[in-house]
Amino acid sequence: QVQLVESGGGLVQPGGSLRLSCVASGFTFRRYAMRWYRQVPGKERELVAFIASSGGSTVYADSVKDRFIISRDNAKNTVSLQMNSLKPEDTAVYYCKAVIGIDGFWGQGTQVTVSS
Repeated sequence: QVQLVESGGGLVQPGGSLRLSCVASGFTFRRYAMRWYRQVPGKERELVAFIASSGGSTVYADSVKDRFIISRDNAKNTVSLQMNSLKPEDTAVYYCKAVIGIDGFWGQGTQVTVSS
């Protein structure tokens, strides 16, 4: 079965960096685009970044553009999110997502807290 496991979250000061990782299993990872989302309590889940199956195309939310970098390693079935210049408003639970056919699959999420 499809499984996505995120890691790398934690507490960081404003201006700091974190790198999130999502390890995928149960499907042919290299064939599918991947996404990172985030969610804060009381708000809808927000798309943060997208990467095409080959890694050749990426898209970012305006709020993270020029600060976050999404990448993937198809040999390791892993998608990563490098987050730089973090701000308190980046505080959220971060999820990776795979869309396979008409089905969406989510990881369990990893908490990122940006605070001094």
